[in-house]
Amino acid sequence: MSTIIFLILLVLAWQGFYWLSVDIFAWFKPYAMPSPIGVGETFIRLCQNGTLIEATCNSLLRGIAGYAIAVVIGAVIGLLMNHFSYLQKNLKPLILGIQTLPSICWVPFSILWFGLSTEAILFVVVMGAAFSIAISVDNAIRNIQPIYTKAALTMGANKRQLYFHVMLPASLPELITGLKQGWSFAWRALMSGEVMTTSVGLGQTLITGRDLADINQVMLVMIVIIVVGIVIEKCIFSTAERRVLKRRGLKTD
Repeated sequence: MSTIIFLILLVLAWQGFYWLSVDIFAWFKPYAMPSPIGVGETFIRLCQNGTLIEATCNSLLRGIAGYAIAVVIGAVIGLLMNHFSYLQKNLKPLILGIQTLPSICWVPFSILWFGLSTEAILFVVVMGAAFSIAISVDNAIRNIQPIYTKAALTMGANKRQLYFHVMLPASLPELITGLKQGWSFAWRALMSGEVMTTSVGLGQTLITGRDLADINQVMLVMIVIIVVGIVIEKCIFSTAERRVLKRRGLKTD
């Protein structure tokens, strides 16, 4: 309830600032300042013609597909880095450096290699998230308490049993945190890819609003991007993280 009250107060403050800055003191032009009423009207219009629903669904499908590919690639790289000290020493610093690149840097490569296509967007998503996931997987396994692996080896566990029955369960809480971070990178990378292509999606809808000088549409798409990201994080990653911690007695509620 407190969150709902806070959001209502925030919207009222936003509308009040719009009235003061546009209608009373004329600090901003109407086309340069979004308002809650204008965003609401744009939301109704884009829902009625199906644009917003289609864009959101397309973006979600691309985001999930790209993220799934990034998880597979990142997990393999992370496991290889953890298993081979040579890769840990030489590959990990390179991956850390590449991870600092903004996702937009991969857009020229994606367009040149794949054209203005869905594959180009997926490439940006994968490159934006895979390296973060790889680092998270490696760190999660490395942060396992050594006593777990020593006890398993003492009881005769082989490499396969060590990974799947000891290291993976022990690293699960930190792995979920890393996967959650990877999703945030993937979702942001998706927007970077979509704004540079002609495919229907939230990113392209945002750019359309910019081209039409419709600041309310731009603001609406930004809000939808935030809401979708929060819903995915709360419903999937936070729920999984809470269940794992509760099962291990680290969380009671």
